[in-house]
Parts: sequence; structure tokens; C-alpha cells
Amino acid sequence: MGEIAQGGHVNASISDIAIGLIPGSVGETSVIAIAIGAVILLWTNIASWKTMLSVFVGGGATAFLFQSLGSTPIPWFEHLILGGFCFGAVFMATDPVTSARTETGKWIFGLFVGALAVIIRVMNPGYPEGMMLAILFGNMFAPLIDYYVVQSNINKRAKRVKE
Repeated sequence: MGEIAQGGHVNASISDIAIGLIPGSVGETSVIAIAIGAVILLWTNIASWKTMLSVFVGGGATAFLFQSLGSTPIPWFEHLILGGFCFGAVFMATDPVTSARTETGKWIFGLFVGALAVIIRVMNPGYPEGMMLAILFGNMFAPLIDYYVVQSNINKRAKRVKE
């Protein structure tokens, strides 16, 4: 991501990025290794697939929007595989203690984190990696998200009882 902040593009192929032949922090350069970790977390029911998927959907939609507006020089899909985005989506956003606990809240939480990570990356060139900051903001709002999801369910049930 540092190369993107400097010159606007990465001089590596998609296969180099997937295998991990690019410079970067340990654990976040190989998408294949992260995918293996994701399978293990999902198979053991430690992580939520809803949170993982919604982080990628939120980030992908936001990156596509920025690319179509001409605000970012890199293709939208590279946002999802470069830097700590995959690592954060798989290992950090799915933390069962700090992320949303309700099923609807997991979708909202993931969409928020993914979109915010790309917004931070694109809007602030001095801070090219936005995933961890987005997760911190998401963790801050996770209890509020769960509160409003539960309140919505309570209001729906109360309305049904009145009818």
C-alpha cells in the first residue's frame, strides 16, 4: 500500500499478490495463506462468514464507486487484495468479542468496516492502510449497531402483538 500512496499503482501481478511475493508486513502479503486461515476459522465456527463477506462487499462497492468517479488510480479489486484488507477482514473484523453479535448487526458492521477502510485509503494518501483504523471505528460502533438491531426486533414484535 505504500507504493500506492507514492505512485498510484503497484508494480506486481495479481499472482504475485496472491502468493505473497510482494513486500509487506508478515501475515498480510499472501492472500492464499489468509484464505486458508479463513477456511479454518469458518470450519471451526470461530468467525462469522457474514462479517467476512460483508467487509468485502462494502469495500468492493466503495472502491468501485471511487474508481468510477475517477478518485483512485488503482482498479477496485486491488483494494480488496492489497495490504491488510484481507487480513483485517478475515482475522480482525471477525473477532467475536469486539464485533457485532446480532446476525443483522454482523452485516451492518462488515459493510461499515469495508466501506470505511477504502474511504480512508482513498481520501488520505498519507495513511495508505485504512483497515485497522476502520476496524477500530467499527468496534466502537458495534454495541450501538447491536442495540438498534435488538430495538428494531422488539418494536416489530410489539407491533405484531398490538395487531
